[in-house]
Amino acid sequence: MDIAIHNAFLPHTDPEASLAFYRDTLGFEVRNDVGGGTMRWLTLGVPGQDVSLVLTGNGDVLEPEDGIIGIGSGGPFALAAARALAAETEM
Repeated sequence: MDIAIHNAFLPHTDPEASLAFYRDTLGFEVRNDVGGGTMRWLTLGVPGQDVSLVLTGNGDVLEPEDGIIGIGSGGPFALAAARALAAETEM
C-alpha cells in the first residue's frame, strides 16, 4: 500500500508574514493566492514536488472560554460532542 500526502493545512494569523517565511525564507513557490487581508488562502509548495502546504485563516486567534475547541468543516459538531462529553464525565 502506498500512502501519499498531497495537501497539509495550517492556520495563520498573518498572511504576509507567512508568505514571506515560506516563499522568501524557505524558497517555496506560490501556487495559489486567493482572497485578501486576513481572509486569504495561500497554497505553497516545494518546486518540483506535488505536495502543497495550504495556509488558511481569518486572522482570529482562537481562545475558547472552556478549553474546548472544534475547527474545520465538522468543527461545530465536534465541539458540541466534546462539550457534552466534558459535561457528563470527569475529563
